Amino acid sequence: MTAPALTAGPTRRTSTVFVGSAFVSGAVVMLMGGMLAIWLDFRANAPTRAAEGGGRLIKDWLKKDVAIPEVVSNTMMFTFVVTCLMAQWAVYAARRGDKSHATLALAITLFTGLALLNAQIALWVQMGIALRTDAYETMFYAITGTMFAIIASAMAYSFVAMFRVLAGRVNDVDVLAGHALYWYAVSGTFAAMWFVVYVQK
Repeated sequence: MTAPALTAGPTRRTSTVFVGSAFVSGAVVMLMGGMLAIWLDFRANAPTRAAEGGGRLIKDWLKKDVAIPEVVSNTMMFTFVVTCLMAQWAVYAARRGDKSHATLALAITLFTGLALLNAQIALWVQMGIALRTDAYETMFYAITGTMFAIIASAMAYSFVAMFRVLAGRVNDVDVLAGHALYWYAVSGTFAAMWFVVYVQK
């Protein structure tokens, strides 16, 4: 008598949505990484001028009358931490089939994303610098404007994910996992931008 053959159980395949999210996340990281590299190069090669009173040379990069609102930029950094926690909470709730908590987590993610966009606009207004031919101003708006668009794209992803959960597709865990991965990538790129542009200046 021969033993019955064992059949392999169903294999779980990673969805194309998650793979696509990973590729887009990598593209975001490379885009911002390249822009920050250009920023550092511009700052390193900025022309020098004599400081007031003489005695030493300083780089003519950030004008002395331009101040970055540290409260706003630091609040944005903290808000990104909350956003990532909410995105991960949505994944956890989806794995348990908890539609209400997954929806709530995504709604809070959307709200914090909106808060980030509002904070970025407030930072621009408080700084009060115009887009001119000056290297610092041009690069500043190029980098922060790109970050603004990236945050908006992450919010769009959150909206789509929440719509799918509300439609009853709470078991699409890979979609929410891809959504969380994208927010992690956006948060990581913002952390790098925050340190280089807002802290180091």
